[in-house]
Amino acid sequence: MRSTTASTHKPSSETVMDIKPIRTEADYQATLKEIEGLMMAAPDTPEGERLDVLVTLLEAWERTHYPLELPDPVEAIKFEMERQGLTVKDLEPLIGRSNRVYEVLAHKRPLTLRMIWNLHRALGIPAESLIRPPPESPHAA
Repeated sequence: MRSTTASTHKPSSETVMDIKPIRTEADYQATLKEIEGLMMAAPDTPEGERLDVLVTLLEAWERTHYPLELPDPVEAIKFEMERQGLTVKDLEPLIGRSNRVYEVLAHKRPLTLRMIWNLHRALGIPAESLIRPPPESPHAA
C-alpha cells in the first residue's frame, strides 16, 4: 500500500506520514486503537496532525460501513419533547388538538406536511427524520 505524504505548516520541513487507507475491518480496528493512543496529542504537532488525518479516514469509513439510520419520526418528536421538557399541550400549536397529538405519538395518525414543517421549524427536528416513512405495522393488510 502506498503512504501519504503530508507537509507541516512550516514549508522548510516535510514530515512523511505512513498512513494507509482503511480497507478492512482489521484496518478499522487498528486505526481505532492508534487513535486511542493519540487522543492526548497536542494540536500542530506531528502526533496531532496524524490524529487529524486518522480521524478523517475513520469518519469516512464509518459513513460508508456504519451509516446512522434516521430515527422514526415519532421517536424523534418524543426525544425532543424529553430533551426540551415539552408536554402534549406544548405540541398543540404544532400538530393540533391534544387528541391529534396523542394519535401522532401513538403512530395512529401520520404527520401531515404542515405538521412536519411546524415541528422542524419550532423544535429543530431534522426534516429528513420527520419525513421518514413510518415503521410497517405487523398487522398491516
